[in-house]
Amino acid sequence: MNNEKKLTAIIGASTRPGRYAYLAAQMLAENKYDFIPLGISEGEIFGKKIEDIRKRPELQNIHTITMYISPPRQGEYMAYLLGLNPQRIIFNPGTENPEFEAAAIKRGINVEVACTLVLLRTKQY
Repeated sequence: MNNEKKLTAIIGASTRPGRYAYLAAQMLAENKYDFIPLGISEGEIFGKKIEDIRKRPELQNIHTITMYISPPRQGEYMAYLLGLNPQRIIFNPGTENPEFEAAAIKRGINVEVACTLVLLRTKQY
């Protein structure tokens, strides 16, 4: 599968270089994966405007959602994110959420409790 076809939504995107979501965007860009950053911060990262997740933008063809927000903050976006019908959701360290994971599996979405950065570095993305 071409990398371009694995459109990734980064949940919790940030313009702050020390944040893992920022590093994920950087690595996705370096590995030529298309991505859409979603967060509550305004700004741009690697040529992409951060979309305001609170507005629940209409997105199409999302292959992967990679989570960078904590479980208590995920609840209000769970229905929206599941409604994007991704093929998989990656719960990065600290974002594990059994309720969200179960809801995703019930909808036939592949769930990975993993680190996006490690998956990219080891060519398992």
